[in-house]
Amino acid sequence: MFRYHQPVSFKHCDPAGIVFYPRYFEMINDCIETFFSAIAEWPFLEIHQNGAVPTAEIRTRFIRPSRLGDHLILSLAATRVGRTSFGLTISCACGEETRFETEQTLVNVDSAGKPAAWPDEVRERLLQFKERLDQ
Repeated sequence: MFRYHQPVSFKHCDPAGIVFYPRYFEMINDCIETFFSAIAEWPFLEIHQNGAVPTAEIRTRFIRPSRLGDHLILSLAATRVGRTSFGLTISCACGEETRFETEQTLVNVDSAGKPAAWPDEVRERLLQFKERLDQ
């Protein structure tokens, strides 16, 4: 499992001091961007020179609120590696308490926004990551 550490800062919170839910989606994107750089070895800076990996579908269940000062850990797992798509789940926890769970599908697209096959070496790294999780 790929883990991304995210402290909750003032910028993430509403006036009541709890995370405003759209900020979770920014955290999810930060986790995915770091995953692509560290695991797929294909940083967003390189991806966005000729295309992108936009979200085609996302479903999120908010379980408990997070507050200013909490330390969140987002755990990313691969569920599916397709020719142009990548399915993943992210579970976010603070200590032993789950804060949200999300299921997401990313699609590799070319500069015209049309689905494109993953580069061979990237697809292989995504498959290897998923296989390690499946064992």
